Amino acid sequence: MLRFDSGRICLDLVATGAYDSDQLDSAGRLGQWLVGAGLVPVGTPLPGADGQWLVRFAELRDHIGQLVHAELGGRGGAAAAALERVNALAAAAPPGVRAIRGADGRLVRTLSGAPDCTALLAVVARDAVELLTDPQDRSRLRQCEGDNCFRLYLDTSRGRRRRWCSSEVCGNRERVARHRRRTAAAAL
Repeated sequence: MLRFDSGRICLDLVATGAYDSDQLDSAGRLGQWLVGAGLVPVGTPLPGADGQWLVRFAELRDHIGQLVHAELGGRGGAAAAALERVNALAAAAPPGVRAIRGADGRLVRTLSGAPDCTALLAVVARDAVELLTDPQDRSRLRQCEGDNCFRLYLDTSRGRRRRWCSSEVCGNRERVARHRRRTAAAAL
């Protein structure tokens, strides 16, 4: 699955590299992620998407990851170069959007022209800037407590006690491990 619902597009991008394998390993997979994240409407041609796009998105992903982890660790100044690069990318203009009538007569969103890499990177970089400068959202920023999970997410739970990126994956693993520990302890 190429879309992780972390609560922010920038964190969804970071999630594509949160494990040992890079989920954005081809231009086609990057295109799927761009659609899944809502950056481009379904069916939007991406004629320029190539290996260079992959490199640029991977670099932005790394910079955002460095920034967010530094902020969570109270070492915000440690990621000065990453902050500089994210700010530079955020300064570019995002793709233009417009509404058109779809086949069923409803208004649908489309892009004003073929999206270019710089414009799409700008959307993600701006999202990171907004996240890190919004005190309320930044206070909700969490890293999953699951073993070997490095995913980041916004905790929007009622009591702000969410511990895992996904209750179905990391949460379930933790519950199974806890059950095994109890069962092993009871067998002694």
